[in-house]
Amino acid sequence: MKVVLPSNPNAARHEITALRLADGEGCAALLRDDPELGALLLERLGTSLFKLGLPVAQRLEILCDTVTRMWRAAPDCGLPTGADRARRRGVFIAETWEMLDRPCSEQAIDHALGCAHRRERAHDAERAVLVHGDVHQLNALEAGEDFKLIDPDRVLAEAECDLGILMRGDPVELLDGDPRQRARWLAARTGHDATAIWEWGVIERVASGLHCEEIDLQPLGRQTLAAVDAVAGLDMS
Repeated sequence: MKVVLPSNPNAARHEITALRLADGEGCAALLRDDPELGALLLERLGTSLFKLGLPVAQRLEILCDTVTRMWRAAPDCGLPTGADRARRRGVFIAETWEMLDRPCSEQAIDHALGCAHRRERAHDAERAVLVHGDVHQLNALEAGEDFKLIDPDRVLAEAECDLGILMRGDPVELLDGDPRQRARWLAARTGHDATAIWEWGVIERVASGLHCEEIDLQPLGRQTLAAVDAVAGLDMS
């Protein structure tokens, strides 16, 4: 049983919509729901990917293959769009960077805001799919021989949005070599655009690093912002 907090009046309805659309593919199956109460009855799943302690490369394979099962066209379903997400991320980054007394470089912030602007403009309703929006190892639980995701962020966006989220995790390992190689690997595995994956990764990494600093989640905040500064200005060329 999950009860969605009422901080966002549309959160429960949007999550119910996303889970109904996914229909148990790559995401926990929705068994019953009460949108007025924000209550969701979900299928029981197993151990989280986080607790299994698998190597980074294997985790990325699992997360990538799991989230691709969730993607599907869902026009006119009323969910927020990738353009909405990019715009909100840009506002959060700019405001939180100032609020926290600029904990990473101005170059990194300019880079992230430029990426957010490009991803907002690139949104194409005809190409958009249902994406999870928060793909990480704590949100992936065992489901028999496979995994399923929980707690979708319920967005209609280009698929590269989800793949960019896979760019934000494991920031220390990301810098072990060319950080762009992860984007190239994700693009090759899924057939999607490496530049879009990279740009979403920049956006999500900066937003995540600032949020970790905001709630004092350490050392992840410091590690993520170190990666943010290390890749500032890099592109996929």
